[in-house]
Amino acid sequence: MSIVTVQLGQCGNQIGHEVFSALCSDICGTHGLCSKEENESYQESSKERFFSQEESGVPAARAVLVDMEPKVISQTLSRAASSGHWKYNSHSHFCQKQGSGNNWANGYFVHGPRHKEAIMELVQKEAEKCDRLGGFFTIMSMAGGTGSGLGAFVTQCLRDAFPTSFLLNHVIWPYGTGEVIVQNYNSVLTLSHLYHSSDALLVHENDVIHKICAQLMNIKQISFRDVNQVIAHQLGSVFQPTHTAGGGSGYSRNPLGDLLEPLVPHPEFRLLGLRNIPQMPESSLAFSSFSWPGLLKHLRQILIAKAHMEEGIDWQVRPPGSSIPSTNKPLHFNTSIANLVILRGKDVHSVDLGNFQDPSLYTSWLNPQDAFNAWKTPRAFNKYEKSAALVSNSQFLLKPLDCIVGKAWNMFASKAYLHQYTKFGIQEEDFLDCFTTLEQVISSYTNL
Repeated sequence: MSIVTVQLGQCGNQIGHEVFSALCSDICGTHGLCSKEENESYQESSKERFFSQEESGVPAARAVLVDMEPKVISQTLSRAASSGHWKYNSHSHFCQKQGSGNNWANGYFVHGPRHKEAIMELVQKEAEKCDRLGGFFTIMSMAGGTGSGLGAFVTQCLRDAFPTSFLLNHVIWPYGTGEVIVQNYNSVLTLSHLYHSSDALLVHENDVIHKICAQLMNIKQISFRDVNQVIAHQLGSVFQPTHTAGGGSGYSRNPLGDLLEPLVPHPEFRLLGLRNIPQMPESSLAFSSFSWPGLLKHLRQILIAKAHMEEGIDWQVRPPGSSIPSTNKPLHFNTSIANLVILRGKDVHSVDLGNFQDPSLYTSWLNPQDAFNAWKTPRAFNKYEKSAALVSNSQFLLKPLDCIVGKAWNMFASKAYLHQYTKFGIQEEDFLDCFTTLEQVISSYTNL
C-alpha cells in the first residue's frame, strides 16, 4: 500500500527531501545480508510505498509540497532532480509569494481557507495515482506559521476529505531556548488542533536531535541539514518494509495501519516518541560490532528511563516492583501504553524480546501481550549491520508538553502578543479551549 506524504512549510519540505533521499539510497544500497529474493521483495515494497514509476524511469516521490514562500520549494525540487535517483513530480507543489510571518492564525485562518481548493486538488491527484492508498503522512514544524497553522488546517481538510484513511502527523518540536518568540503559542494551537483531527502525532524534539548530532555523530558545527538527516534516518528505520507479527511471510501490507492500530489503543493518547539505536558517523561503522542482547538492553533502558539516546542513560531507574531496589523510581520511571520495536539486519529471527513484555512497563488497563509488538526483517537498513527502532506511546513527551503549555500560559496570562493573533480572527476563547485540550492530555499521561 502507498503513503502520500504532505510536506508543509520550510521545515516540512527540507525534512521531506532528506526522508526521500534516505529511502532512495537505502533501496539502491546493496547490503548483502539477506537473500536476493528478500532484497528484491523489500525494494519492490518500498518503491510501491513511497514512489510512483514515471515514464522517464526515475521514481517520483508520492508527495505534495506546500509552502507560502517559493524559495525552499524550488531548492527542494532542484536538489531532488539533480540527484538522478529520484525526483518530485513537477506539478505536485503549491507555493505563494508571501509567508505566514511565524503566525499560526495567519496560516490557519487566512492562507488555509484561501488556498484550500488548490492544495486539496494536488493531494487528491496524488492519492488517485495510488493503486491502494494506505493513508497520509504530513511533515511540519510547530514553531513557525505555515507548517503549524496551515499544517493544522490541511490536516483537518485531509480528515474531512478522507475520513477512513490513516493520518499520521510528524511534528518537529522547537528548540527549548527558542527560535521564534511566539513559538509556544504556535505549538499549543497546533498540538490541540492536531489532537482532534490526526490519528497520531509522531514527535521529534530539535534539542534531542541536536544532542545526537553533537554526541553520537561527532558533528562540530551542526547545520539544519545535519539535524534533518538524523530525523530522516530515524523515520526510514520505521517506515521501510518489515515483516509484522501476524503478517505471514510477505512484507506488511499497510504501514500506517500496522503502526497506528497497536500503538494508539485509546483516542486520549496519541503522542508517539521515536528512539533509534545504534547511531554513529558512517566512518565509524567499519570499526563497530554490535550484539542484539547489548542493543536491546540499551533500548529497554532508554525506554524506561526516558533517555534520549544510548549515551547518558540513567541505569538506576528500574520498573516498579523489580527485585533490585531503586531510590528514584517513582520520579523518573516511564510508564508505557504501547511499544513497537523494529529490528533490521543480521540474525533478527533469533532475538529474544521478552524483556519488553514485562507487565510492569505498561499501564494496568492493557494486556502486555497487546501492548507490545515487534517487527523484523533480515534486510539491513542504511549500512547498519544490526539496528533497532522503538516507537513508543508513553510518557516520553510529558515533560516537554508540560513545559511548552506552561510557557504559553504565562504569556497568555499577561496578554503578550495576543493582538498579533486576534487580528486574524482567533478569539481568546479559542486559546482557552486549546489550553483545556492539552491540560487534559497532560493529566491523562501523568496518571498512567
